[in-house]
Amino acid sequence: MLDNKGETLWFLFLEGNANAFSSIFKMYYASLHSYGLKICGNTEVTEDSLQNFFIYLYENRNTIGKVNNIKAYLFVSFRRALFTHLKKERIFTELDSKNAIDTNFEFSHEELTIKHEFSIAQRNVVINILNTLSPREREVIYLKYYSSLNTSDISEAMDISYQSVSNTLQKAFSKLRKTIENDMLSSILKK
Repeated sequence: MLDNKGETLWFLFLEGNANAFSSIFKMYYASLHSYGLKICGNTEVTEDSLQNFFIYLYENRNTIGKVNNIKAYLFVSFRRALFTHLKKERIFTELDSKNAIDTNFEFSHEELTIKHEFSIAQRNVVINILNTLSPREREVIYLKYYSSLNTSDISEAMDISYQSVSNTLQKAFSKLRKTIENDMLSSILKK
């Protein structure tokens, strides 16, 4: 649900207000760029797609209408636009676009440093554990905790059911717990 400020900003954007558009661009560019890199792993393609996406958004604002959550709407729309661009440029086939997420969707030291203050050793352990998850689980974790989308928004962004998102999160946390417990048990037994 949009707050009054978000509602006003979106309304002004739809009315053609350049400052409102600029504010939306500045607020969401970095997180969309990071998400695009996770999907395709190519900075140039991500930046081109993102620029084209924002141009398309501005030029077609008359057909967009009201949205309940600007961030979720932008993530969903940009993901679709990026895959469309990738297919059009024949960078990836239909199968390869799904594999792109498999190979590129990993967590980095910078993401953990930005979100949490960890020691180097802790950060390496957490990164290794997160990267043992399946690509789909990593994407759901990324959208939930690094992009702050709720389960409904993730469902829409990834084009999967709400229940699938919930199940994927539960499965990921179960794997994470098991891995952490095994690591802790191993370290205790080594002493």
